[in-house]
Amino acid sequence: TLTSTSALLDNIMLVFICLAAMMHSAFADGKTLVLLDNLNIRDTHSIFFRSLADRGFDLTFKTADDPSLSLIKYGQFLYDHLVIFSPSVEDFGGNINVETITSFIDGGGNVLVAASSDIGDPLRELGSECGIEFDEEKTAVIDHHNYDVSDPGEHTLIVADPENLLKAPTIVGKPTNKPVLFKGVGMVADPENPLVLDILTGSSTSYSYFPDRPVSQYPHAVGKNTLLIAGLQARNNARVVFSGSLDFFSDAYFNSAVQKARPGSQRFEQNGNMDLAEALSRWVFKEAGVLRVGAVTHHPVGETTPPAAYTITDLVEYSIVIEMLSEGRWVPFDGDDIQLEFVRIDPFVRTYLKKNGGKYSVQFKLPDVYGVFQFKVDYNRLGYTHLYSSTQVSVRPLQHTQYERFIPSAFPYYASAFSMMTGLFIFSIVFLHMKEKEKSD
Repeated sequence: TLTSTSALLDNIMLVFICLAAMMHSAFADGKTLVLLDNLNIRDTHSIFFRSLADRGFDLTFKTADDPSLSLIKYGQFLYDHLVIFSPSVEDFGGNINVETITSFIDGGGNVLVAASSDIGDPLRELGSECGIEFDEEKTAVIDHHNYDVSDPGEHTLIVADPENLLKAPTIVGKPTNKPVLFKGVGMVADPENPLVLDILTGSSTSYSYFPDRPVSQYPHAVGKNTLLIAGLQARNNARVVFSGSLDFFSDAYFNSAVQKARPGSQRFEQNGNMDLAEALSRWVFKEAGVLRVGAVTHHPVGETTPPAAYTITDLVEYSIVIEMLSEGRWVPFDGDDIQLEFVRIDPFVRTYLKKNGGKYSVQFKLPDVYGVFQFKVDYNRLGYTHLYSSTQVSVRPLQHTQYERFIPSAFPYYASAFSMMTGLFIFSIVFLHMKEKEKSD
């Protein structure tokens, strides 16, 4: 009896362990490879890495030149996300190179990159592949009007105002008045790449140059064109964030007070680095701003099922369920700017969808044109994944039994036809009954 009871308890424990593993796999955000210049960065940036681990990320720490590195094995990606905190690396180890990382992004992987003034060629090349151009090695962002009181004298410890952040709470978090500490290399964006996001820019007095040299030529980046943090959302919804400062994510910066060196400037006991870093990591690793399409239905008004083919000028009801990922759960998305297009080659109908309970719906009249059409929802907003839904339907002309018996616009023609008939009838009667008078002798 004791043996059977013990076996039963073992089975129950095994079931609970399996359920726990399944729950962890359901809510974990994927395996993440962290590449470091040296393993000491794991300790100097422990707050940031701990926040990732607490949110369910499975972090694997390795040096960037580790000969056993691999992102792809047997054609499959071994990780869902990649963190590169190794700005000075000259050659990645193992099977990882810039081409591999680019393929990882093309396959839907997400990448967080932190650089510094000691940036190497691989990160510079990776930035070029994503529409970001880093300044030369040993350069730094300099601002003689917005530097911290603890700056050693080179004016490279920048205090970035929250007004310079991208106006997208999904990416940078809720607006705060806390400035951000930054020390690192500057970037500029490719003006022909519409996918690049200017997440944090320098002030109008900032520029990028060698801090220990006099300015003898035009700097690589000047004023608002100087990017401190940039992002990219590819057409396949893969996300990449480039930070010009590795120190931005460090424990020392997270816990540092901040105050501009100007006389009378306000002192902040807590800067905005930690809040911004957490918001950026949530966005780049797709914990925020992820949308998906649920059930899509369409049918004539008054019915519940779609017909084999609609008829021109039918009154149609269309509805779509749109969900957003929030804290590991899919919840209804709340938006007021979602549009529906009824397209053949060009849109014949474009209208806003109205939220109706847990779905978005609209009623509209089909155009008086037949052919093959699509119900199309193409929602592309800053900070959110690209949402696309297309449903193809046929629209046929009226059958001969469906036309009106009398068309009001043709009443003048009906009147002319019947008036002619009536006139002919009267003329016939008059003609047949008219008798000529006989001539008298």
